[in-house]
Amino acid sequence: MRILITGGAGFIGSNFASRVVHGFYPAFSGAHVTVLDCLTYAGSLSNLREIDQGDHFRFIRGDICDEDGVRDAMAGVDLVVHFAAESHVDRAILSAEEFVRTNLVGTRVLLDAALHCGVGRFVNVSTDEVYGSTRTGAFRESDQLDPSSAYSASKAGADLLALSYYKTHGLDVCVTRCTNNYGPYQNPEKLIPLFLTNLMEGEQVPLYGDGSNVRNWLYVSDHCDALAMVAASGRSGEVYNIGGGTEVSNRELTEMIIGLMGADWTKVRRVQDRKGHDFRYSVDSTKISLELGYTPKVSLPEGLAQTAQWYKNNGEWWSESKRRNQTASK
Repeated sequence: MRILITGGAGFIGSNFASRVVHGFYPAFSGAHVTVLDCLTYAGSLSNLREIDQGDHFRFIRGDICDEDGVRDAMAGVDLVVHFAAESHVDRAILSAEEFVRTNLVGTRVLLDAALHCGVGRFVNVSTDEVYGSTRTGAFRESDQLDPSSAYSASKAGADLLALSYYKTHGLDVCVTRCTNNYGPYQNPEKLIPLFLTNLMEGEQVPLYGDGSNVRNWLYVSDHCDALAMVAASGRSGEVYNIGGGTEVSNRELTEMIIGLMGADWTKVRRVQDRKGHDFRYSVDSTKISLELGYTPKVSLPEGLAQTAQWYKNNGEWWSESKRRNQTASK
């Protein structure tokens, strides 16, 4: 089998590529993996350093909006797992252009190439943010999409576009919508690694508003395992929610992190709340659990401890990532 992973030098994509190459998933045993990534500030070859880059692995630096390059990369591919995306909401508030280009146009280019190349399955990796915010309950796959930012709106558009290729062309498409991820190789512009690395540097951590916003957290390996299940056995044309099962407010999460790092609330700096800040995300994972047997394995306290240790052990990696973030923001 030949697998193309777009955005495979980013956070979740690199973790997924590593687990496939290292034989975590029997359905993909011996698969040849190609990572396609344009290496923006959020992607780095150092994220792939743990992969044995031998005969079963290839890296291509390329833009998913480049139609010729995408077709070349997809030739002979059986499975596409599409992670490539602009994903940081704060950046989307400042400018939506790159989000529309990458998340919508790029997905269209990939879907057309998949049709042209006869790809067997296309997994579109999305986010729970496409549903918008809810005070109570949890969203099911059939619920209305109500995105609040240019990021989530562009991802919602990509979801609908992918599903339209199933309905119109019969392309074997699955869409996944996951809760907030955390773990090794996550860019330190995101909440958990930002807080961890700031505390390691003796700096304060910025908490939006009163910290009451609620998120559901999933360790990255659990997300990767769910994606492998969908890629191997999901039903064509279906959407699968992937929940973490651990829901906490940002204040509660901050308390866990500062406690883990031996700090106190003097290290917390309140900042103005983000524009259009969704109060709470929550998805119902009953469908993927019943159909494919998905159950998260890593608890939030366990995952936070593992993540903190990884960042302690990899100071050079996250220091370089922070430098790239600063350069990209200029």
